[in-house]
Amino acid sequence: MSTDLPADLHYTVEHEWLKDGSPSTIGITAVAADALGDIVYLELPKVGEEIVAGAVVGEIESTKSVSELFSPVSGTVTEINQDAVDDPSVVNSDPFGAGWLLKVEVSSTGPLLTAEEYAAQTAG
Repeated sequence: MSTDLPADLHYTVEHEWLKDGSPSTIGITAVAADALGDIVYLELPKVGEEIVAGAVVGEIESTKSVSELFSPVSGTVTEINQDAVDDPSVVNSDPFGAGWLLKVEVSSTGPLLTAEEYAAQTAG
């Protein structure tokens, strides 16, 4: 497993990542993707939906389990990654790139970690 965390991203204790921008991009970390195993299904919010930081905004189903997806931010969903919905394995193969999940016009953020803080939390 690769422990290389992009330093330009923010992270959550629930293993999501956030890339600042307008809109901001959200995905799950390699730690989460590895723990889930082969991802087979994604349920994501709809474009235009208002989401709230810390709230469940979708589900990620793998061959092992179903996990909830928590939003690191509050705001309006502007785009979902239809390629990842159509082929969820891209989240396993490239969680920080092609496997992004959704884009949000952010109104506020929840508690976020730096790459170092997230690495320290997941090192155990």
